[in-house]
Amino acid sequence: MKAIAIRRGETKPTLVDVPRPAPDDGEVLVQTLRVGIDGTDHEVVRGTHGGYPTDEDYQILGHEAVGVVVDATTTDFEEGDLVVPTVRRPPAVGSNTYFDRDEPDMAPAGEYVERGIAGAHGYMAEFFTSPERYLVSVPEEFAEYGFLVEPISNSEKAVEHAFASRSAFEWTPESALVLGNGPLGLLTLAMLNQDRGPYKSFDRTYCLGRRDRPDPTIDIIERLGATYVDSRTTPVPDIPTEYEPQDFIYEATGYAKHAFEVIEALAPSGVAALLGIPEDWTFDVDGGSLHRDIVLENKALLGSVNSHVPHFEAAKESLAEFPDWFVDELITGVYPPEAAERAFETDDGVIKTVIEFDTL
Repeated sequence: MKAIAIRRGETKPTLVDVPRPAPDDGEVLVQTLRVGIDGTDHEVVRGTHGGYPTDEDYQILGHEAVGVVVDATTTDFEEGDLVVPTVRRPPAVGSNTYFDRDEPDMAPAGEYVERGIAGAHGYMAEFFTSPERYLVSVPEEFAEYGFLVEPISNSEKAVEHAFASRSAFEWTPESALVLGNGPLGLLTLAMLNQDRGPYKSFDRTYCLGRRDRPDPTIDIIERLGATYVDSRTTPVPDIPTEYEPQDFIYEATGYAKHAFEVIEALAPSGVAALLGIPEDWTFDVDGGSLHRDIVLENKALLGSVNSHVPHFEAAKESLAEFPDWFVDELITGVYPPEAAERAFETDDGVIKTVIEFDTL
C-alpha cells in the first residue's frame, strides 16, 4: 500500500510502498480518507522532534486522520463507520499506570509512543490499524474535515485545564489572546469565539502574528470577530497597554520568550496555557519581577500536550459549531500521496494542507 514516510538521514517526505496491515482481534482496520499536516509533522521531517520506531529506517508520518472502518474484527464498530484515531499508545515494553487509568495524555516522556511522531508509525497511509479504545466515532459529514478533531482536541484539553486551575474561586474570563496565527492558533481562535460552554464568557479575542496585509490568516482572524495583533509593532508585554490585560492566553508559537512575556500580559487571576515546544535557547529574564507578578496577582502558567478521548468528543462539538466558511478558508491545499513533497511546502498563502487517500 502507499504511505508517506521520512527516512533516516533525509529531510523530505517520500512515497513508499509498505505491506497493508492486518488487524488482530480487538483491533480495527481503517481505510484512510484524509490526513492533515501540521507544525509537528514538519518538525518530525526536520528531525527536531519525535523519533523513529525501534529498528526501522523510516517512519510513516501523520497523526491527524479520519478514515472509514473496513474490518471491525471483534470490536463494537461496524464496517462503514467513520472514525478518528487518537495519537498516544503504550510503550512496547512494560506496564503503564497512565494508560491503565485512561489518562495517556498525562504520561511523561518515555512512558508512551506517538503515532506518526515518536516511536510508532503514523496514519499517512492507505490503511492503518488501531485498538478499539483509541478510535472515536464521528458523523458521516466529517468525512472531509474530521482530521481536524485531533488538533482541536489539544486546545479543548488546554482550555479545560485552564478553567480547572481557576476552579477554587469564581473566574469569568472575558478576554483571550491566542499567540500564533498558524492552523492551531486559528482553530483555537474559532473555538474561543463559540457561544457555548466555557467559551460564552469570552467577549473579546485577539490573535498575535507576524504577517503583513493582505494575508489570508488576518482575514480569518477578523472575520471571526477577533483583533489581529502584529507582534512587530506590539510585542506581548505591551498588549495590556495597547489593548487590555488578558484573562486567558493560549501560546501556540514555540517561541521560548513568550513563556515569560505572557506573565506581563495577563490580567490579575489570569492563566496562560503553553503548548508550543521550543528548541533550546538561553536568554536573560527579570526572574524576580516575573515571580513577584505571578504571586501578587494570582496568575498561573500551565503546560499542556496531547489529548485523549474526552477531548476528542469535545472537539467534535466545536468542529460542528464552526462557521460554514471557516474550514474551507483554513484548508489551502489538498494533495494526493504522489504529491507529498508539494504538500509539505510552506509557500506564502499556505495555511494548512491535507493528504487525501480516498473519499467516501
